[in-house]
Amino acid sequence: MIPVRSRSLRAALCGFLALVSTAAAQPAPAVTEADVVIYGGTAAGAVAAIQAARMGRSVVLLEPGRYLGGMTTGGLGATDTGAPVTVGGIAREFYGRIYNYYQQPEVWRHETRAEYGPKHELAISERLKLHWFFEPHVATQHLQQMLQEAGVRVLLESPLDRAVGGVTKEGGQIRAIRTVDGRTFTGRVFIDTTYEGDLMAAAGASYIVGREPNSRYNEKLNGIVYLPARRTAHVSPFVVPGKPESGLLPRILPAAPGPEGEGDGRTQAYNFRVCLTDVPENQVPFTQPEGYDPINYELVLRHVLGSKPGMLPGNKNNSGLFTLTPMPNRKTDSNNRNLFSTDYVGRSWDWAEASYAQREEIRLEHENYIRGLFWFLATDPRVPQALQTEVRRWGLAKDEFKDNHNWPTQLYVREARRLIGEFVITEHVCRNQVPVEDVVAMGSYALDSHLVSLFVDENQQLRIEGAFFESVRPYPISYRALLPKRQEVSNLLVPVCLSASHAAYGSARMEPVFMMLAQSAATAAALSLEQRVALHDLPYATLRARLEADGQVLYDKNAKKADEAKPATAPAAAAATTTTTPPAPPAPVKVAPKPAAPSVPNDPKLAALLVKLEKAGIIQEKAYWYINARPKAQCDGERVGAAIIAAAARYEPAADLESALAILMKRRVITRTDYWQSRAKPGRQCSGGQVASLFSRLAQDIR
Repeated sequence: MIPVRSRSLRAALCGFLALVSTAAAQPAPAVTEADVVIYGGTAAGAVAAIQAARMGRSVVLLEPGRYLGGMTTGGLGATDTGAPVTVGGIAREFYGRIYNYYQQPEVWRHETRAEYGPKHELAISERLKLHWFFEPHVATQHLQQMLQEAGVRVLLESPLDRAVGGVTKEGGQIRAIRTVDGRTFTGRVFIDTTYEGDLMAAAGASYIVGREPNSRYNEKLNGIVYLPARRTAHVSPFVVPGKPESGLLPRILPAAPGPEGEGDGRTQAYNFRVCLTDVPENQVPFTQPEGYDPINYELVLRHVLGSKPGMLPGNKNNSGLFTLTPMPNRKTDSNNRNLFSTDYVGRSWDWAEASYAQREEIRLEHENYIRGLFWFLATDPRVPQALQTEVRRWGLAKDEFKDNHNWPTQLYVREARRLIGEFVITEHVCRNQVPVEDVVAMGSYALDSHLVSLFVDENQQLRIEGAFFESVRPYPISYRALLPKRQEVSNLLVPVCLSASHAAYGSARMEPVFMMLAQSAATAAALSLEQRVALHDLPYATLRARLEADGQVLYDKNAKKADEAKPATAPAAAAATTTTTPPAPPAPVKVAPKPAAPSVPNDPKLAALLVKLEKAGIIQEKAYWYINARPKAQCDGERVGAAIIAAAARYEPAADLESALAILMKRRVITRTDYWQSRAKPGRQCSGGQVASLFSRLAQDIR
């Protein structure tokens, strides 16, 4: 007899399948219209679609591949939460549904819930009633059920035509996108929820692949990051140990990639999060993959033999090779562990810009490398016997990824393209050193990058670079980080490949954060259509009110609530309509009500620095700045721009805002230019808190 909960999931799956179609299964209309077109069937894409549908908008979700859910359903069962209390909205609902599912005794087939609970302290939050660790098929079932309940139409195997003409734009807005098989999708707002940012790139938004130099945003973790030589001193990089003339082992660069802190186009390593089990009757044994060559695992072997005896897979401090993070029913989410493991270092660099065919080659290389690693550790006679025995105890889970040879359905694309949008999240934001007044989600995971390169230094020693891990407190993520620059694309939101430096993206790239940002993006899309305003002009007060009503967390619950931001005062014209229907009549321009005169508290420190700035010729009208250059207020962009130019002119000739910002950046008075470039000009406004911080730094620089 089918348990009640399982019956409901099966019924939901049947209903979901009725809403899903693939390019091969049935022909779709030549042109499909929707209010919101979402490209990328990741968990973020699913959440965005659910939110848009719940807000009454027509929506279509396009996934280029065969599977839905991205990493959340593709093997990453050990959710990276950082601070669990910062997870809200539909993401929290999703993990709550999984908690309820695992409350049922009948779903525990190979262990009980009581046996599983103590295995990992992060697996379950009993206080919050959230289940962070789960089996892949369980995540798939619940995501599909939520989409079915919302009535979302999902189209699998619908890759964007990335050739010229694949995206139709008019007046800075996307009007339609075309798939490789010729189908066209028109929309009023588009959301890119892919890990690669393919729609973002094809639409003409600015982006970066790789690492910025530290100097760009005055960071310390960006660019090339060398790890100490002692970490790899026990491993020779040459085919014949100690013999440079024998050549280098695979994927090792012959020299350092560049000066420390300099930028490059390389990306951190990818892998698969593999679901293993030690239950014999549920195992698929490891097999030798096509093209297997033991030379690819020579670094692994030398690391094992050169390390402290007794290295085994696992999660303990002395473990290596791969993790065995416990999932329910005696399964794992097995990830990279230690120096040489499942990360295929060096083969991620070309992924972002590669063609679909090239990506499939890279994906298969990663799969064969990891399959080969398991085979090598289980069978190569040079591997210590205890290690072989332990690896042989495990196998692929037979009841997972059953239509994909029991292999995870999603390559872990940790980082590809990153938007350069209206606001760039940097280390300083993640360390709560920069105020953010238009918060749409909280990040909280550590600044985390995996290895980027292996190389030989001038001493002929193997070295590694690119990895870092630094904890942070919960920090706010700006709505503007989801927006391309207005002049490039005005009806696109990018919640996955968001506008962040490499260092900051190392924290923001976690699945719950992507899901929360995607919900906020869909909320903004629906509200902009409802109010007939451009995405860039949506009043933040309006957006925030809906986000909070939907359970999004916009402040650190363990600290004080973040400051409220003021609404925009000049909403744009009505949002774009589809290309196949007549434009809607323009709505009356809505102007935010003029706020009451503020009650200005006494601030001797601000008064003193304004006197200093006035004497230096940087500002005029101290009274204006005393009222407005403070949190919760707004400053006229033209006045701010004039002050910036006057400040820069004290050091070098500054003809305009751009040159003035470059001068102040060089002197490290400011750490970024994007905010001021977009705001410090006629017709725009700047946050009073941001201006106060700027004035404080300018005053400190006056001698």
